[in-house]
Amino acid sequence: MNTAKKRWMDSDLELYRDNVRRFVQTEIAAHGEKWAKQQHVDREVWRKAGELGLLLADVPDDFGGSGGNYAHMAVLFEELAYAGDRAFGAHVHAIAAHYILNLGTEEQKAKYLPLLASGEMIGAIAMSEPNAGSDLQGTRTRAVRDGDEYVINGSKIFISNGYLADLIVVVTKTDPDAGAKGVSLMLLETKNAPGFKVGRILEKLGQKGQDTCELFFDDVRVPVANLLGGVEGKGFYHLMSELPYERLMLGIGAMAIIERALDLTVTYTKERKAFGKPLFEMQNTRFVLANLQSQAVMARAFVDDCIQRMIDGELDTVTASMVKLNLSELECKVMDDCLQFFGGYGYMLEYPITQMYADARVQRIYGGTSEIMKEIIARSM
Repeated sequence: MNTAKKRWMDSDLELYRDNVRRFVQTEIAAHGEKWAKQQHVDREVWRKAGELGLLLADVPDDFGGSGGNYAHMAVLFEELAYAGDRAFGAHVHAIAAHYILNLGTEEQKAKYLPLLASGEMIGAIAMSEPNAGSDLQGTRTRAVRDGDEYVINGSKIFISNGYLADLIVVVTKTDPDAGAKGVSLMLLETKNAPGFKVGRILEKLGQKGQDTCELFFDDVRVPVANLLGGVEGKGFYHLMSELPYERLMLGIGAMAIIERALDLTVTYTKERKAFGKPLFEMQNTRFVLANLQSQAVMARAFVDDCIQRMIDGELDTVTASMVKLNLSELECKVMDDCLQFFGGYGYMLEYPITQMYADARVQRIYGGTSEIMKEIIARSM
């Protein structure tokens, strides 16, 4: 692991990291194989994380959070990645909560944030549709007002936490003729919601313990009070405003995974022998790893700077897109190059590097594809 001092860390956060690491090792990493087979984590782990104040550590304690800042969440994201976990959906949960914290009404905050912080409710975000992924203006899921309720019809796909979710931020069209200004976000409580159906848990290349589902809405009724922020047509703005939080989060996870992969590979190449000497003593091995390490150290400096910017409230969408783009691409490159050193063993799932390789590929897709990141960056030039 990268042991360089992070300027956003302090002694209190180091103690916090120790507690997070113990929790991740005992309550999450130890169950990875089981969760991969059942395709979802156990609900109990959410309550345990909530009891320790891990789920919404950067949410004010007035709303049930721990009153910390983004550094606390960065520690959680790093430790999950260092442990090799890609199942526990705390990332999506935190994003859903921040929509409510930053954009919801006071009533919505008071009602839902304490339940999300405690793990009594699990959060999800329903954006993607069969015909609308990156292009959210192509959303076909409709929400039509009927008195004091909205009636939702449509479907979603690739929804993380979809199987377990108790509260879903649903991207809908309230005015199909208004383009981006016709998008609104609805807060759907899934328990005993007539017309709401969770489809199959989707079979994925990697991240098999993370429940990713199809969702169906057939005349699902949601109270008008559950329109996020209380005003129609603000959904696209709401989605864009929270992008720095999400994309930095993905960059942090990728960074920690890169560091873990390099650590595993250096150890392996120093132990594994070929032609009578350790792989690490071969010039090609050393040069490839030296190049990857150099790129990782530079990436870490950028990620840490962005974490500090987020803590200071200064991280913009373009810079966050750069983090997401560069760390996603670097993660996939590192996984590919490192796996090669393991030879045939690198193709066996019993080796962590193999699962990391499979888990990494979606990083260039979810949270905004690499192509979308490039478009956002180019438009700022």
